[in-house]
Amino acid sequence: MKILVLHGPNLNLFGRREPHIYGRTTLPEIDAELAALARELDVELETIQSNHEGALVDFLHLHIDGAQGAIVNPAGLTQHGVPLHDAIKAMPFPVLEVHMTNIAARESWRVHSIISPAVRGTLQGLGRHSYLMGLRAVVALAREAQAQ
Repeated sequence: MKILVLHGPNLNLFGRREPHIYGRTTLPEIDAELAALARELDVELETIQSNHEGALVDFLHLHIDGAQGAIVNPAGLTQHGVPLHDAIKAMPFPVLEVHMTNIAARESWRVHSIISPAVRGTLQGLGRHSYLMGLRAVVALAREAQAQ
């Protein structure tokens, strides 16, 4: 089973960017935790981080027939990523949205997610645990889908 992990714009700066909001955990540390959990769950991960929406869309398109699920942190694309939203809706597998912070408790312009209506569910406000819980959940959803 292959699960995709998409990290959006500026997430390569985790650990440095506003640590009072995002914490000190770096993206490589998050990816390492995800890789360890993937081994435990016996799934393969394909991971991308891009500051460009088109690269994330292309990544989904590339894996449309080879993946069974995805988790995506759209970051700054959360409020304006129409192409990403449309690409997610086209995927034949479950996609979950994850955020390190609780976007509903942030600036008023961050409250609305254009991505949320396109995904199966959202995990947010749990720091790196949003990613880990997201991976567990999407694997469970993908396994349920395979069993049907």
